Amino acid sequence: MKTWVHRGQWVLVPLLCLLMSGCAPANREQLIEEVLAADPAFAEVLDKHRELANRADTYSRELALKRKTVEEAIAAMRKDLKSSETSVKAKVAETKKQMRSEQQRLDLNLSLAGERLRATQVQRASLGRSIAQLRKSLTGDDSPFTAEERSSRQAQMAEMERDTARLDHEMVALKEHVRLLKAKLLLIRL
Repeated sequence: MKTWVHRGQWVLVPLLCLLMSGCAPANREQLIEEVLAADPAFAEVLDKHRELANRADTYSRELALKRKTVEEAIAAMRKDLKSSETSVKAKVAETKKQMRSEQQRLDLNLSLAGERLRATQVQRASLGRSIAQLRKSLTGDDSPFTAEERSSRQAQMAEMERDTARLDHEMVALKEHVRLLKAKLLLIRL
């Protein structure tokens, strides 16, 4: 083996110089015949080299095939993702539109309940002032009313006080209704 290495070195050195310099011989087969004539044992090295080169080519083709398959899968996934994204955006917009209608309904109900509460508060305040004035006119010693008028006015005041209690109860219910509507709106806006 040592003699082959020494003898093969002299044949390989010019071959390596040619390959490394980038000046490949015009006819590979002729070069192989020339090298094998000088060193027949080198055929084993050439066979091994061919086998390894074929294996490397096979690996490269497998990688290229795998790359192509993966790139096609990625392209298909991107297309699917884009399609899904478009579909989801449309669904989200439709869902928000449906939510918006509920929000608008609650906004309208809140506005109406707020107006009703304010109107009730105004009515209650006016009734309170009327009761205070009637009470003041009835309690004075110099009241210009007769006993019959006084009795009629007291019945009127009692009726007004019942209305006041009803309005107070209605305001409590309206305030609770407004609070509940605000809570609902807050929850669907989150």
